[in-house]
Amino acid sequence: MAYTALVTGGARGIGAGIVEKLAQEGWNVAFCDLGEEQDYEGRCRELADKYGVRALYIKCDITDDAARRAMLDRILAVFGELNALVNNAGVAPNVRADILEMPESSYDRLMKINLKGPFFLTQLVANYMFKVKETKPDYYGVVVNIASCSATVVSINRGEYCLSKAGVAMATRLWAVKLAQIGVNVYEIRPGVIKTDMTSTVTAKYDKLISEGLTLQPRWGYPEDIAKAVAMFLRGDLGYSTGQVIDVGGGMEIGRL
Repeated sequence: MAYTALVTGGARGIGAGIVEKLAQEGWNVAFCDLGEEQDYEGRCRELADKYGVRALYIKCDITDDAARRAMLDRILAVFGELNALVNNAGVAPNVRADILEMPESSYDRLMKINLKGPFFLTQLVANYMFKVKETKPDYYGVVVNIASCSATVVSINRGEYCLSKAGVAMATRLWAVKLAQIGVNVYEIRPGVIKTDMTSTVTAKYDKLISEGLTLQPRWGYPEDIAKAVAMFLRGDLGYSTGQVIDVGGGMEIGRL
């Protein structure tokens, strides 16, 4: 039986890249999002035909407890088991504002979607994993959080985003400690400047910064760059490690004089 992964925010951008890569590697994939306008069933058929796996789209608001529980129930009903959770869903501020003017509503929105939702989805899945491990000692599980270089790199015009991703970094450590009790590893990936619809409004800004040396590797990152790192973790390539952070940002995280 093939392993099954859940990728949140998997309909577009980094999430869609992760879904594609995992399917390519033989994983059954469930992915959730809030969109309705796209042909997600067609996307699932495409993945199945292309890679010989099973794929499932679920519309889910990960900030809603009932929706999270219904999603897990659906996954278990379709696939029988869940082995990997990739917490990728996240949003940027609607308006970039200096921290002197940042509205409280924007802070609340980002903390709810970027931190609270993934944390309590992980809690739900972790409880499931503990239960499965009681009757299936050889159960394989893994959790990957998609955080951001903004967990440590300051952007004063989107402080709420930085704070939410710093929270994700601590959540990685918390769940790594807890899930180590049942042999489930937890990892974190911190993307740098990745070309997605989230960064489309600042393309010119980052084109200029990259050309001026922002990244040691002089290019944008792409969803497939993140997807490769996720696949590495899910394969168990770094089995004797947990709580580890991988920066996927072309070297921009290295401090320079």
